[in-house]
Amino acid sequence: MAKEGKSEQRGAVLRRVQAHLAAGVAVRQECLRADVDKIAAAACLVIEAVTRGSRIYLFGNGGSAADAQHLAAEFVGKFACPRTPIPAVALTTDTSVLTSIANDFGYDRVFARQVEALVREGDVVIALSTSGVSASVVQGAEAARRTGARVIALMGRDGGALAPLAEVAIQAPSEQTALIQEAHIAIGHAICAAVEEAWVAADHTAAPGEGAGGR
Repeated sequence: MAKEGKSEQRGAVLRRVQAHLAAGVAVRQECLRADVDKIAAAACLVIEAVTRGSRIYLFGNGGSAADAQHLAAEFVGKFACPRTPIPAVALTTDTSVLTSIANDFGYDRVFARQVEALVREGDVVIALSTSGVSASVVQGAEAARRTGARVIALMGRDGGALAPLAEVAIQAPSEQTALIQEAHIAIGHAICAAVEEAWVAADHTAAPGEGAGGR
């Protein structure tokens, strides 16, 4: 009986894993069908900004904060090939700044306050929110618009209050947070790939000896 029980459990787990992976593939296939023009537009916007000397700023909460940091690392380090760094900053990493703003002004201001301090006209802000209604992310995007920055929003569901604040609004076609986050990192990687290719084509190749390490 114990062996039968383990076999049934393994079968249930296998079906759950297959179902989740298939659902993720379906969401990314729908992104390819419906969002590829927007993703390309976002990449072009970033290329235009960084070749002009502007910077990329990213933020989000929870898993989206991790995605913001992941994408900033791809820009600053490398995505696929050796090259000079692309200036990008995740506004989710300085605990002293985050906690002081949250304590003194309220958590909803944690990104807006940093945007007001750091972001300049012509910079690109990438705001990530699976719901599109996170108050801190919405206020950060609003602050970015006031500075004259160009806003890219990665969202899910109906885009919420964040969508109309973005010059390029990309909605992962799912209601499930996990699947939206998986789509966001795939979209972010596609943007990184296109930006890096353009950066290298503009002769921003790495100095001798740079970029040899792995991950």
